[in-house]
Parts: sequence; C-alpha cells; structure tokens
Amino acid sequence: MEALTKHVEELRTTADAATRQKLLTALRDLAYSIEDPSDTLYRIGYLHLQTAVVRMGFDLNLFQVMTKTETAVSAEHIAEIVGEDPFFMSIASFSNIDTTHSYLFCKTGRCMIYLASIGAVKETNRNTYTANNVTRNLSDKMVEAGVCHCFETIGPEYQELPKFMKETEYKNPQDPMHTVFQSAWKTNLHQFTWFKDHPDKLKHFNDYMSLRRSPNVSWLSVYPVEEETNGWDPTAPVYVNMGGGIGHQCAQFKERFPHVQGRVILQDLSHSIDKALPTPGVENMVHNFFEPQPVKAAKFYFTRGVLHNHPDKKVRLILQNVMSAMGKDSILLLDEWVLPQTGVSSYAAAMDLTMMAAFASMERTEAQWQTLLDSVGLRLVKSYTYNPLRYETVMDVRMQP
Repeated sequence: MEALTKHVEELRTTADAATRQKLLTALRDLAYSIEDPSDTLYRIGYLHLQTAVVRMGFDLNLFQVMTKTETAVSAEHIAEIVGEDPFFMSIASFSNIDTTHSYLFCKTGRCMIYLASIGAVKETNRNTYTANNVTRNLSDKMVEAGVCHCFETIGPEYQELPKFMKETEYKNPQDPMHTVFQSAWKTNLHQFTWFKDHPDKLKHFNDYMSLRRSPNVSWLSVYPVEEETNGWDPTAPVYVNMGGGIGHQCAQFKERFPHVQGRVILQDLSHSIDKALPTPGVENMVHNFFEPQPVKAAKFYFTRGVLHNHPDKKVRLILQNVMSAMGKDSILLLDEWVLPQTGVSSYAAAMDLTMMAAFASMERTEAQWQTLLDSVGLRLVKSYTYNPLRYETVMDVRMQP
C-alpha cells in the first residue's frame, strides 16, 4: 500500500494535465471497484450535504482562513477567527451529557469533523486541523462562485429533475420555456430573464463565468486574428461579442491585440450591460440576439458558451439573425464545447444534463454542430481546439458560397 501511495504521489508531482486527468479517472475507478453497497450509498446519498456544508464554509470565510494559516490550529481557534458558535465549529463542554454516547456530537466541532471526513480539511489531532489541497482549491474565488451557482441556482433543478422527467415520460425537453428550471423555481420566465430579479444568483453566475478560465486558456491563443484582420478598415466593426456578459472577452481581445484596427462591441441584455467593465475602446450595446443583428458587416461575430444554452430551433434563429448582418468577409466564431463521440468526461456529461434541465438544450459533437450549421446555410471551415481536456474549441464558420 505504501509503495502504491508513493508511486501515485510521484505521478501527481510530475504528470502533465492530460496524464493527471487519466490518473484521476483510474483512481476513481479503482476506488469504486472496492466499494460495498453501503459505501456506494454513503457516497452518492449524501452528496447534497457535502455541497451544503461547503457552502456554509464560504459564508464563514473558513477556507480562506484555513489556507492562510500555515500551521495546524484547533477548531476552537478557528471558531474564534470566523466568529461562530464553538459548539458548531469547535470544542463545547457539557459535563451533564453522557460523553460515552455523545462524544462526536457534543464534544468536538461538528462542522470541522464533517469537512475532515470528506477530505475538505485535514485532521491532524483531536480538534486540530490544517489545510490540504482541497482546502486550498475551495479558497479559490472561481471555485467559490461555481459551487455557489451550482448549489443555489442549479441545485433545485437537480432536485426537481426526476419528477419532471417522469411527468414528461422521459422525453428530451424541446421547449426552453417548459423545462426543469421553470418547474423547480415555479416561474414562467426563461432563466436569463429570471436572473434580472435575482441579482444574488446572477452575481454567482457572472463571477463563475468570468473566473472559471484563465485568460491564457483562450481561443485567442490559437486563432489567427492578426492574419484575418490584416488591412481591416479602422472605422468598421472588427469584433462583436454577442451575449458577452459584462465584457471579459472584449477586454481580453483588446489586451491581446491592441493594434488590431476596428471597433470592438460588447452586446448583451441590459442587466449585464449595466454592469459592463469600463474597458477603453469597447462600445457597450444592449442587444437581444434573438432579434436581427444591428451591427453590419463586422469581421468577427463572436459567441462564447452561448449556443449550448439553447435548443436547435433557437440556435437556428440566433444564427439567422447574425447571417442577416454578415458581409462577404465576415466570420462567425463559435466558442463552444465540441464533444468526442466516446469517452466524454464526467464534467462534460454533467453539463449536458444541466443544459437539458435549464434550457432544453445540450452539448454537441462536431457532427451535430455541422448538421446544425448546414441547416441554415453556414459552413464549418475549421475547428481550433485550445483546451482539449475540456473540449473547448472555437469554430470558424462562414456563409456558404
């Protein structure tokens, strides 16, 4: 066992990203292969609780505190730092309670015991804890935003999913206004419209979208922007980011290619444009991509992670609205996941079901993208994959001759 652990540790420190993912999958499959029925029950049945307690940890700033503390600390001291009840976080003395039967419940920090049991912190001694790799991951603002978005907005949809699918006879949802989302949140609104009246949920979503990917992991690293824009008219629109949120992609475009000539335009609904980044040289425009594109003959019309939010019928409408504005030199850049035919990762498969639940949509393979584009008179010229582990790809799409 020690030799195996040592070998895994060596691989952990030397493996590249692809090998690390293979290692994670292999170790997962190995762990599952030795489970008994109770192990499987406990692992799957209590997943809700893991997310809930981690969510409380964010509210308490617990993972930030643990990560900044270089040595092991008592749960009682952690409770003092985060300002919470020691009974919940650390030691509590109740001499009149039978500790023989109630030791774990009453004598030790309930929150920290649980977090240690799931590997979110490391227990070094009785009531003493230190940060580990998971603690440090949970202290990352991107992780916090993503978990909060999953727990608070998507979580109720997952809870509703079995009931909804049973009631609809397990048919793939087709109507974006009749999905698990509407059923879970008791609303007749589309999720992106609903966000307007739920700013706390919108903040988690926007923070997650903006932080979840490093600027270095971007389509800008693989696509020949300068080659395609050589000699472009500086008064003409060069880059239109449709559904661009608060403008992180526009800011990255300007930072990466400051000498590229032409207007850079951010488009989204008003609740996002109202919070747009003040990036010099970027024009902010309220626009609904379900309506005709008002900016004509731009070089690049760009969307990132937009089309996977919509079923085929709605995607066709978005594409047709862009096509009505495209000039002979225009290029539609679709930054989306392009799934493989087999061996899809658990994260991508989860996102596919999440898109189904929230929007009656899906993640697509290249063949599915090609079929969809062909149906409206567009052609896929070339796909540029810039993050193979996440299937992240920018597709160069143009009008058919």
